[in-house]
Amino acid sequence: MAVLDELIRSIELWVRASKKHEENAANPNLDPVLLVPGIGGSMLNAIDENGKTERVWVRIFGADHEFRTKLWPRFDPSSGKTISVDEKIKIEVPEDRHGLFAIDVLDPDMIIESEGVCYYHDMIVEMIKWGYQEGKTLFGFGFDFRQSNRLQETLDRFASKLEFAYTSSGGKKINVVTHSMGGLLVKCFMALHTDVFEKYVKSWIAIAAPFQGAPGYITSSLLNGCSFVEGLEAYFFISKWSMQQLLLECPSIYELMAAPSYKWENTPLLQLWTEKRDGESGKSSILLKSYDPSKSLPLMMKALSNNAVEFGGLHIPLPLNSDILEWAKKTHELLSSAKLPSSVRFYNIYGTNCDTPHSVCYGGQGDPVSDLKQLLFMEPRYINVNGDGTVPVESAKADGLDAVARIGVPADHRGIICNRHVFRILKHWLKAGEPDPFYNPLNDFVVLPTSFEVSTHNKDTDIHVTSVKEDWQLLSQNNGHGNDNDDLLAMVGSLSVSCEEMSSMSDGAQVTVAVQQTDCGAQVEVRAIEVSDGAVA
Repeated sequence: MAVLDELIRSIELWVRASKKHEENAANPNLDPVLLVPGIGGSMLNAIDENGKTERVWVRIFGADHEFRTKLWPRFDPSSGKTISVDEKIKIEVPEDRHGLFAIDVLDPDMIIESEGVCYYHDMIVEMIKWGYQEGKTLFGFGFDFRQSNRLQETLDRFASKLEFAYTSSGGKKINVVTHSMGGLLVKCFMALHTDVFEKYVKSWIAIAAPFQGAPGYITSSLLNGCSFVEGLEAYFFISKWSMQQLLLECPSIYELMAAPSYKWENTPLLQLWTEKRDGESGKSSILLKSYDPSKSLPLMMKALSNNAVEFGGLHIPLPLNSDILEWAKKTHELLSSAKLPSSVRFYNIYGTNCDTPHSVCYGGQGDPVSDLKQLLFMEPRYINVNGDGTVPVESAKADGLDAVARIGVPADHRGIICNRHVFRILKHWLKAGEPDPFYNPLNDFVVLPTSFEVSTHNKDTDIHVTSVKEDWQLLSQNNGHGNDNDDLLAMVGSLSVSCEEMSSMSDGAQVTVAVQQTDCGAQVEVRAIEVSDGAVA
């Protein structure tokens, strides 16, 4: 395996050396940006007692073994911190490239780029095109995602990063861009260190943040585990069972459970098909029972009561941790009370149009649950709602803050941070790069020209030809102020195609595209005018 790893690293270095990097002019006038990832979105290194450093997250080859021996944690209720079961191992986040290296490509040894490991890569590349410069106006903040979002050690590091970015950019306030759980970390910091947040932060843009939790995804993850990558790569990566054992000792995961004080419009449930036998007649019936978040916790605790792992000859119990539940309850209280400083502008981008787990169901009419411990070995079925595949829209929109805008983008949870629509929104909000003539911020109407070809001269016939081929993608969303039925303003675009010969005669065509909001949604009308030999058809 070591030989294979070295071979892959050698090939990767050769591939990178062969690539030509586009030179981009830095714009020193831009306000600095700090990128904060979500859970699993930071590279983690393990340092042993001899000082040897090795990347343990993310890695594909040898991943499961390294994960179990170096990352499996135990929670310390006295400090609120998780520490590796092997206490000789210290976990650190690399700070190369001013924090960007740890949140860029999580496994740099991979030859073929994967969405699972290319975290903020596309956004970093895009921002550099807009004129951002690493270490001057662009920074990253990686963190140990096993820890609580309000762990003081993490928040102290975040405060230092804000000060560093502020100083490095010449005393300019920072635009913080978060993804997923990174939004909860920043909200905890804002609640506990309001003065520092107000001093250094100009705006906060939260993307796909689970402000009220990701109930369906977290419930099944605690009971059955989850996969960080999908497809063929999953066979080389962490097993779902190994991931489950880690999650059971991570406060950050418990803090992603359904917020207990939030009044859900659509309550997330844990549902069980069970068999009930009548004592008198002896007849049995199959019933579907539903439990809200507060009533489902005792069931989950019973299901996990005998869960344990073997590590270094030790038998380590890993039930649903009541100490972490109590810790997470206080975190939820902190998050619900957080207030946005009046000088800071807040924006919210959330994913839509994906089936998103909300309620989780186990068993069936032909296969009822007879023992709660069976849940660990059963395949969950989901009742889905609209969202990004992980975070429901209802949770992502319920930030509890005075937002400048809330915008829904059709995208999945991981893909939303490399979405072209999101890039255009960010570019406008950050006032970066060249002006975008296709973006209308008033109603967030986006026209994306995805391809453009021009040919100007045919040497064989000496005829001057202008042929234009352009493909347009139309995207329309509401204005983000909590009203999904806000009217969109009409927008008209046009495209002309012409063929001009040396004489005064010419052929051509003009197409006008008009988009108007109707009761049934957006209506697109295309009007085509063909010009042939001076006549209109």
